[in-house]
Amino acid sequence: MRVIAGSAKRIQLKTVEGLGTRPTTDRIKETLFNIIAPYMYDCCFLDLFAGSGAIGIEALSRGAREAVFVENHAKAMACIKENLKTTRLESKATTMTMDVLTALYKLEGEKQFDYIFMDPPYDREWEKKVLHYLAESDLLAFDGVIIVEASRNTDFDYVYDLGYMILKKKEYKTNMHVFLTLAGRKEIC
Repeated sequence: MRVIAGSAKRIQLKTVEGLGTRPTTDRIKETLFNIIAPYMYDCCFLDLFAGSGAIGIEALSRGAREAVFVENHAKAMACIKENLKTTRLESKATTMTMDVLTALYKLEGEKQFDYIFMDPPYDREWEKKVLHYLAESDLLAFDGVIIVEASRNTDFDYVYDLGYMILKKKEYKTNMHVFLTLAGRKEIC
């Protein structure tokens, strides 16, 4: 796994063995950033369930002003910190070793994010819990976008009742990215 583009282009990233993590493949990461790259410069990026930190690091490499990495597992967070050091992006990063909902609560009132990316364990409805929280939160900037990586069989029909609008769905072989915003906020992503 490597950084695809930007200031840290081609730098190899480490991943954590075990812990049930499944890093986003370079091909899927490249497709994701082909969609959002024009909006990366100077944005504030939140990487939830960060794993190795590859998505947030890619955002920083492509010009994000700052990224916050939230990961509950200490081994995975150590990997994120090592990857940030290797890419020389640690000065733009904040790391939080705690569960996602606690981190969101702690960030409330401190920051607003242009992009909130989450790659929770599949088929356990973690994305649903986070989306419920974010619907009532000020963490998403006015024109911000939430991106959820989920298995293809994940149901997102409930999001409309929470006030979200699905901007785009990009499906892959076994998973997908769902791009959401709060209704009435943003037309494209």
